[in-house]
Amino acid sequence: MQQKQIQWFPGHMTKAKRQMEDSLKLVDFVIEIRDARIPESSKNPMLDSLIKNKPRLIILSKKDKADAQLSNEWKEYFESQGNVVLPLDLIHENYKNKLVEASKVLCAAMIEKQKRRGIRPRALRAMVCGIPNVGKSTLINTLAKRKAAQTGDKPGVTKSLQWIKLGTDLELLDTPGVLWPKFEDQEIGLKLALLGSIRDEVVAQDELAFFAAKWLQENKPDVLKEVYQIEIQENPYDTLVEIAKKRGYLRKGDIDDDRLMRSFVKDIRENKLGQITWEKPL
Repeated sequence: MQQKQIQWFPGHMTKAKRQMEDSLKLVDFVIEIRDARIPESSKNPMLDSLIKNKPRLIILSKKDKADAQLSNEWKEYFESQGNVVLPLDLIHENYKNKLVEASKVLCAAMIEKQKRRGIRPRALRAMVCGIPNVGKSTLINTLAKRKAAQTGDKPGVTKSLQWIKLGTDLELLDTPGVLWPKFEDQEIGLKLALLGSIRDEVVAQDELAFFAAKWLQENKPDVLKEVYQIEIQENPYDTLVEIAKKRGYLRKGDIDDDRLMRSFVKDIRENKLGQITWEKPL
């Protein structure tokens, strides 16, 4: 199956990039949220050049949907690079204190410097950033205990910068989700599209389904067998056809490809195949 080049960079994202550059001087550190299922692919490479030497706290969101062992391995990997890392379930977990403590650890040198100079430490200021649909607005709303930021199951909902105060300890600057203009590695684009960080209009569902089926056959064939009660075929498309037959996705005697592909992608997004992390630390 031939893959088209995946590119998606709406105009508001160009504006957001400029806003983030202007706002970085207002914050002490950056909170970067990544999807725990794809910790490397959900990194925005533009952030490195934007953030530069600012301390970085990485939140691995949606840990409840990811492989727990691999989340621990990713945590150790990022910490070995000098980051502070928190794997979190942004919806069900009570994590405010964890976040405040991790922020203080990250900014310990700055806080100590202020104390030595006789300055009473103020609330730490952080910019919350990341690619679309990783949970930035969910984090903001949960911590603020109100609907401070728009949320949605589609990427690109937040489109403006806004400050959220969390008591006397922390102030967060929410930012729109920003993707980079072009994916040099098309597999990154497919993973992002599969898990909902790129609009469905950009990548065909059959392309996502074929990619996912191939990856699962190579890495987690038992999951396909157990969830769909099928035998794995040599060709990923034939494996998908077995799923269609099992579920009765037929139209006038033929396989209803559209229904098959969409339902398979939906199953993955709704975690019906279990806790899967789609990449391992290097």
